[in-house]
Amino acid sequence: MDSIEASDFHELASVSDPRVAPGGERVAYVRTVPEDDEEYEATVYVAPVGGDEPRRFTVSEGVDAAPRWSPSGDRLAFTSTRGDGDRSQLWVVPTDGGEARQVTSVVGGVATPTWSPDGSRLAFVQQMAPDDREAGRDRWVDEEYEPAKPDPRVIDRTVYRAEGRYFDRKRPQVYVVDVDDAGDVAASESTDGDSAGEAITRLTDADADHFCPSWVDDETLYYGRRVPRDGEADADDAIRFELRTCDPTEPGDDELLTRDEGWGGLVRAASDGRVAYFQSPEERSTLQQTEVRVYDPVGDETHTPTAGMDRTMAYHAVLEWGADEERLYVTTPDEGSVVLRRLPWDADDGVDAPDPSAVVAGEGMDVDAAHVGRDVLAYTASEWDHPGDVFVSTPGGGEGTRLTRVNADALEGVAVPQPEALRFENEEGDEIQGWLLTPPDADGPSPLVVDVHGGPHIMWSNSGTMWHEFQSLASAGYAVFFCNPRGSAGYGESFMQAIERDWGDVTGADVLAGVDHVTDRESVDGDTVFLTGGSFGGYLTAWLAATSDRFDATVAQRGVYDLLGFYGATDVAYHLVEGDFGTDPWDDPEFLWAHSPVAHADEIDAPTLVIHAENDFRVPVDGAEFLFRALRKTGTDTRFVRYPREGHELSRSGEPGHVVDRIERIRRWFDGYSDHHDAPPALERDPDAGLSAGGSDDTGTDES
Repeated sequence: MDSIEASDFHELASVSDPRVAPGGERVAYVRTVPEDDEEYEATVYVAPVGGDEPRRFTVSEGVDAAPRWSPSGDRLAFTSTRGDGDRSQLWVVPTDGGEARQVTSVVGGVATPTWSPDGSRLAFVQQMAPDDREAGRDRWVDEEYEPAKPDPRVIDRTVYRAEGRYFDRKRPQVYVVDVDDAGDVAASESTDGDSAGEAITRLTDADADHFCPSWVDDETLYYGRRVPRDGEADADDAIRFELRTCDPTEPGDDELLTRDEGWGGLVRAASDGRVAYFQSPEERSTLQQTEVRVYDPVGDETHTPTAGMDRTMAYHAVLEWGADEERLYVTTPDEGSVVLRRLPWDADDGVDAPDPSAVVAGEGMDVDAAHVGRDVLAYTASEWDHPGDVFVSTPGGGEGTRLTRVNADALEGVAVPQPEALRFENEEGDEIQGWLLTPPDADGPSPLVVDVHGGPHIMWSNSGTMWHEFQSLASAGYAVFFCNPRGSAGYGESFMQAIERDWGDVTGADVLAGVDHVTDRESVDGDTVFLTGGSFGGYLTAWLAATSDRFDATVAQRGVYDLLGFYGATDVAYHLVEGDFGTDPWDDPEFLWAHSPVAHADEIDAPTLVIHAENDFRVPVDGAEFLFRALRKTGTDTRFVRYPREGHELSRSGEPGHVVDRIERIRRWFDGYSDHHDAPPALERDPDAGLSAGGSDDTGTDES
């Protein structure tokens, strides 16, 4: 049989954002596949629940996202970059046939569209700067318009960049567009901006970040607004928010609904005015689990129905009301699965409250999105033998039905080994969960690659976003070990808090215990062991390389290597330093330096490849530059690979050519130090030798 190669990424499709039609007979979703080395094609598909083949619903042009059925089901709204560069605009297409029409042409793009209950309007969020508002470009702009790049860039905010871009005075604001009055913007480009933008109403313009509009009824819209701590002025330096309410026909006349703490992001209103949202305590917030809260304005009461669960919300979280608006649906990491749970909105939230939830989908799976209809529950999930498909079941649970097999052709005749689930104990006697993936055609012991997850407070499963990478390494002859050490989510709050003020030794001890566990097997060569990981996993890779002699070579990816520099350069993640370590650079710089891997770089002997993205604003590249220079100065074999145009999500959603190139460079680095592979060390080869994409001329990588 064939095996999975890194270059097969070009053939693999992913699915996202499932949406059940009002009648429950169809599910819309987004299918994304690499188009070439630089771009993806993302298109809306519709799958009949009855079992017929899915069909493409939008044309293959640009990147489509956020399909949303109108309340009657006669139209489908979606966002798309077609014909407009990288700005997503709002489009609406009849569901019984016909052409899609563009209903916005706004400077800040469109995100999180949501229909009004009567189906006449769509609320959305766009990124808007004051000069855009003054010029009316937030209501209409010619698609050829390109904003001038700031020169110099003047910054007045604590957090001024994220997700690979600078904010440049832009704030997310809430708007409403009248769908019928909007006409077809694409067909009327000759009209002036005033007439083309008359259908759009700006609801917010405060100098604050707004998020997630959600309709109560046709005259009431809720949304979130980030606000500073009491008595302070900097909302960037807090995780507080307000939920506000307004009548969209009277912009500017909004009112405060409630205030709370948390990272925000999702607001879900019920038709009687109750509203569900995520909450995290502000004090040491990164060590606390995220809960669901429901505010009931009738009695001015707040409930925390997840209080008895002892599970945090998933990284790619779901928060949905059921059709009866008596139950909520959420995704949570749970001992190696990401599951979908159902729970009553007013469950007991006392100190010793029992777990009120029931798992309705996802055991043994990694659920990353879901939508609840009256009689149908749709969700996207990956399993050990595939990287993701659309499933349906009833809202009450039961066996799921797989609606799609988007990678059936790509995986036909391909060996896909199943990871073996493991449980082992660390030195403290704690049980740790992990997996071992072995090569499909192993003949004798295999060299071991140990991969550490990021976060640090996330969780790995036997599927998820690492499916292709792990399968590629196994196909290259490596056994792959991965686990959820202390600090991981999915095992309760005390397990997550076990790494307070100690990222390296605590988590590292668990990983090393797992290495000892799997290298006792005859199928694993315990004398040939490699280590890699990204983000926090990069931190631990460098930390263990300095404090252990267990590894023959390492690949440190997008890691936090200098906690002091990271605090000053990251976007919002400096809260990790304050929360997890309980200090900041001016209160205890010696402590943070001692817990920085680069402080111990002179102890690293294992050949180390350093990989980073140049537009990574979550873990900026200066830390990798520091580590690479330290390794050069102390004589360790090393190489630095930098990916232009990429951010922190390089491994998951970077340019397809870069995704492939990164995996191949990891494999090639380990091959050069493996007795099982007939390959010289990468430093003794041409920089691009053995890479399918052809190296820097084709992929844009930069090797230092």
